[in-house]
Amino acid sequence: MEQNKQRIVVKVGTSTLTHNSGALDLWSMEHLVRTLADLQGMGHEVILVSSGAIAVGTAKLGLSERPKELRMKQAAAAVGQCRMMHIYDKFFSEYNRSMAQILLTGDDVEDPERAEHLSNTFSALLEMGVIPVVNENDSVSSAEIETGRDNDTLSAIVAELCRADLLVLLSDIDGLYDADPKTHPEAKLLHQVTELTPEILEMAGGAGSWRGTGGMATKLSAARIAMEAGCDMVITNGSRMEDLYGIAEGKDIGTRFVSGKTRN
Repeated sequence: MEQNKQRIVVKVGTSTLTHNSGALDLWSMEHLVRTLADLQGMGHEVILVSSGAIAVGTAKLGLSERPKELRMKQAAAAVGQCRMMHIYDKFFSEYNRSMAQILLTGDDVEDPERAEHLSNTFSALLEMGVIPVVNENDSVSSAEIETGRDNDTLSAIVAELCRADLLVLLSDIDGLYDADPKTHPEAKLLHQVTELTPEILEMAGGAGSWRGTGGMATKLSAARIAMEAGCDMVITNGSRMEDLYGIAEGKDIGTRFVSGKTRN
């Protein structure tokens, strides 16, 4: 498979971007931005799908815990999204990169006319060397908040929409194991999956930490969308941003779900 000039969608989860308090982990954000800017410098086209707006808004508003009422969650998301974009723009600017914000809802990608406009917008931004930063528009859509998908599904839809070559989900886990590593220390990491068999689907556990909402089930759902679109997907640990270099080169890092397009 050609490793040069890939179109890469990187999704980063809330737990990777924030501290236990819910406040932004600035070191992690800066490391992510530096790596993405470098990947773009190597010739790749980069799209970032970023969670975290509700957690950041909760911390910014000084709330003791994540709101439970939908309208308060959406309000926190509006505050948090503003803060996150400000910091992303600051960090990308430091590495001489331009970024753009794109907020989506399910309706946007399900409607053919809107989807075409979105696809054209992504294409134009990438042609101009701009890095799109995407999130669900939580202030008007309750899909992510209520379903707990944590942008995993959205990132796969974006990868399909943009005809990406690779989707990378940065999470708080190393990849897909044959058993729950928290309760089974002998569990083995699966480095490559070529088919979502019933056995693979049974390996999906529950939701992760309180700051994030996505579990392995949502990641396998994203893998199905990506693989059917001819896009490889990798699940890897967001604490090692530098692994993105090796993943772009096709190295055995995390778990790679191989699409039919790239199989031998």
